[in-house]
Amino acid sequence: MNEVQLKRMREGNGFIAALDQSGGSTPKALRLYGIDESQYHNDDEMFELVHKMRTRIITSKAFTSEHILAAILFENTMDRKMEEKYTADYLLEEKGILPILKVDKGLAPEEEGVQIMKPIPDLDHLLDRANERHIFGTKMRSVIKLANEEGIREVVDQQFGLGMQIAKKGLVPILEPEVDIHSPEKEKAEKILKRELLRHLDKVPGDVRLMFKLTLPTKNGYYSELLEDLKVVRVVALSGGYTRAEANALLSRNPGVVASFSRALTQGLGCSQTQEEFDNMLAESIREIYDASMA
Repeated sequence: MNEVQLKRMREGNGFIAALDQSGGSTPKALRLYGIDESQYHNDDEMFELVHKMRTRIITSKAFTSEHILAAILFENTMDRKMEEKYTADYLLEEKGILPILKVDKGLAPEEEGVQIMKPIPDLDHLLDRANERHIFGTKMRSVIKLANEEGIREVVDQQFGLGMQIAKKGLVPILEPEVDIHSPEKEKAEKILKRELLRHLDKVPGDVRLMFKLTLPTKNGYYSELLEDLKVVRVVALSGGYTRAEANALLSRNPGVVASFSRALTQGLGCSQTQEEFDNMLAESIREIYDASMA
């Protein structure tokens, strides 16, 4: 664990840019950017296009460490280069921004009101590669749709189990048990989730450092208790389908929590924009998210 980077993540001002769309979410990300499925014919072409989009974002003059602490990358992005440097090295050396790697392989079918993660059979190998690529931490996502106690317990068990495996490799895991913003039982699910998170956190060894990425809660400040634990480096919020304006408004009501937005960050960016238009749109988005994170 890099103590200088850890201190920046814990104490620095800014938010996390989530640029880790993968697999099934990539076509939607490209469509929103102005590239439809007729413009590529296979996964290789699709990932080449999305890497160009991410490169344009990361290399933009608007994308700086003044407002951004870290960027979450897809494995494919970690293995590609930007301006002749591997993406993580570009982020660290050229931007002063910490690189984080999405490690999950997607979601299993829904059971008991939740979707746990699919198995990650090559996780140790992936973590070794992440260390070789100078990655700071990891992220992995599950989804909670209903207030089912057994289902939520299974989600949290899996998140912490894998999180401890990741921490042993010297990386800082971000646990992301997302509560679906459209859940008819959202507030009740959040109550069960917080109870389970605190129960597990109490058992985590004192030398482990981890983070949480959580849905913006129904009750303002609901996850403040997590911030009080020294093992928790940061609590960040996902936009979860809210517009940028909606997500920022909700985020500003949760002191100590900063953004880790994906769609809300890239909203309004388009492949047909001039570089100046693109940079200005991205700068506006970053400033609004930063202000909400620091509120």
